[in-house]
Amino acid sequence: MKILAVDDEPNALHLLTRSIQALVPQAEMVAFSDPAAALKWATENTCDIAFLDIELGSMNGIELGKRLKERNPKTNLIFVTGYLNYAVSAYALHASGYLSKPASQEAIRVELENLRYPMPKPRTGKQLVVHCFGNFEVFYCGKPLTFKRSKTKELFAFLIDRNGARVTSGEICARLWEEETSDKRQKDYLRHLVMDLSNTLSGIGESDVFVRTRSGYNINPALLECDYYDYLNNIPYAVRAYQGEYMQQYSWAEERIASFSHPL
Repeated sequence: MKILAVDDEPNALHLLTRSIQALVPQAEMVAFSDPAAALKWATENTCDIAFLDIELGSMNGIELGKRLKERNPKTNLIFVTGYLNYAVSAYALHASGYLSKPASQEAIRVELENLRYPMPKPRTGKQLVVHCFGNFEVFYCGKPLTFKRSKTKELFAFLIDRNGARVTSGEICARLWEEETSDKRQKDYLRHLVMDLSNTLSGIGESDVFVRTRSGYNINPALLECDYYDYLNNIPYAVRAYQGEYMQQYSWAEERIASFSHPL
């Protein structure tokens, strides 16, 4: 995702870009205080989202928006201005949003989550894909990954939920068998699940995803694609995807929902 910001007031531009980068740190950010420099950049580049001040001194932000639209008709234009009398002209360009200065980070977040032309899911090239919103599902190369036991899949879900944090056998047993007292049979069964998960991931060439040590177990989040992790990083598609449902088939996952800050 490439985001352009243009404001001839350096302090306002700094505050705007800082807020945008805090919300979407993975985005490529380009900022100009000189509208002529921004226009020159736009003749050779396109952007997905453009935050434009309207009163730019030597150039009107509406005109700059028109030029950007010529390069990419699906550019999301978000005008940030202290002048409300330009609203009609802005929406004639099918602008995505219109913010009053000074734009708060929360107001910017709302605009990013409700773009006229939503950003597609970014391509990561990773073959192992995990869906946490709704039911927990795992895919490899676009096809559902088959687990030998349903409890193996639940073990993987619990490790995904922990987002790379290491968990002990006792912690896993307490979650996967919530209504039962931990005993030797559970721990023996867990060893079978661990072996099953290891074999399943090894069978698709993803053995490094699952990490086993003497102190516990964890997954390596960097080696897979996950909507929950993208949500935590404020990736727009994932924020839109969350509708209040998370790993619905597992009762222990209900506790996680309370940590979601802004379900749509």
